[in-house]
Amino acid sequence: MPVVTNAILFNTPEADAVMSALQVFPRDNAWNEDISSRPVLANSDAMIRHIDTNLDASRRTLRAFKEMNFVLVPDNQPLVPIDFWYAPDESDPSPYPIPPNLPVETWPSETMGLSLYDWQRDINGDGGDRHAIVVQPGLGHTYETWSTLMVVTSNETTWQAANGAKFSLTNNALRPLYWTSGDAAGLSMLGGLVRFDECERGMVEHAIRLVVRITRHAFIYPATHRAGATSDTNAPAMGQRLRLRSSFVISNSWTLQEKAILKALKKYGAIVADNGNFFSISVVPDQRWPVNAFNNLSRYLSVTNFEVIQTTGANEGPRSPGAPVVFAGLDRTVAPGETINLQGTVNYTNAAPLTTAWRLYSGPDGIVFGNTNQTNTTASFPAPGTYILMLSADDGVHTVAYDAVVITAQERLRLTIARNGQDVSLSWTGGRAPYQLDEAASLSLNAWTPVLTTNGTSATVPLSPGAIFFRIRAD
Repeated sequence: MPVVTNAILFNTPEADAVMSALQVFPRDNAWNEDISSRPVLANSDAMIRHIDTNLDASRRTLRAFKEMNFVLVPDNQPLVPIDFWYAPDESDPSPYPIPPNLPVETWPSETMGLSLYDWQRDINGDGGDRHAIVVQPGLGHTYETWSTLMVVTSNETTWQAANGAKFSLTNNALRPLYWTSGDAAGLSMLGGLVRFDECERGMVEHAIRLVVRITRHAFIYPATHRAGATSDTNAPAMGQRLRLRSSFVISNSWTLQEKAILKALKKYGAIVADNGNFFSISVVPDQRWPVNAFNNLSRYLSVTNFEVIQTTGANEGPRSPGAPVVFAGLDRTVAPGETINLQGTVNYTNAAPLTTAWRLYSGPDGIVFGNTNQTNTTASFPAPGTYILMLSADDGVHTVAYDAVVITAQERLRLTIARNGQDVSLSWTGGRAPYQLDEAASLSLNAWTPVLTTNGTSATVPLSPGAIFFRIRAD
């Protein structure tokens, strides 16, 4: 991951490079959980109807709301006090590492050309949720606030917010139960944002933050806070996860960005995080989005294309005991064309069936495996080069486990020596001409003397008295 030395705004190639390399929460975190095979909730149809019918008829398709942005800051970013005026008792105390260029929700693509400085101060009194997110990649933290405002007087510049929350990007720790965050569900907002860099790669690799109009006054894992208006069990709770139905056909005519989102909605789903007047997901307000990047979502993707799944708890699903651990074997060097035995191992205690697979991660094409679905198999390497082979193990419950082995295929020289009267006959195979034959009376590095250089593969030389060593070197 590139080292962050200055505050970097989200809508830049520099931020893309950092976020592409940053692990945003552990791989078994709820935001990163593969739920494509999870069972459907018993009252899924009723819950979908509840979400659908409580929206205005014109708002029953999925809106890609360009709202949450963020800034990346270095480890030594100066700390700034924040006045938390709404929920200081449920806030992680300030100061926070706020840079001068802190972006506030919907800037720049949705703020009608206002400068960042003017939007930070809300000079027109537009209001709104005004969320803000500060990411500190080097230390593995994200700081998130709600109703964020810069206050400028003749004497000083200060910051205030309704509340604030600090999350670790390196573990699955939640907010204390019943505590809010910048989000009504007590969740991190960063974990569920649709970013420009991941859509450019063709898939959003995590669950997406979802807003519905009415939620139940309850929360389920991974949420910690409720803000609902009903006790109806058919209303979704904070933390409820919806999944795009597998039967939904992703059209080739849809945009790269839409396809990236739809794939994520099938694999990771969307987590209910807040109440609002739309059925919407959170997209960063990046000015680099194509004009029609998300138009098909709001035209054709309706609430009824989704289902509600049975979610997992803190010690369930990928966070349950017994996850597979993979060892692909020791790195080694082989000759081009040589077939070797791969000896991988998988340790796990979960009872679910296990699927293992070998594949070429990088290196020249043409590698031949004996059986890619066995931990112990064979592989041959057609050409010189460095091959990285990946062994994976998937039990359908935990995060897929991986390990890699590096195989270096390089030419090998084999030298054969035979006494022939008063001479020594030498022949060799492998390598490429020209060849250099050396001799020495000891194996000291500085004792070798060149005997001849040849394009052939054999030589006869006089036998010297005493012990003698020969070596052959190739081009």
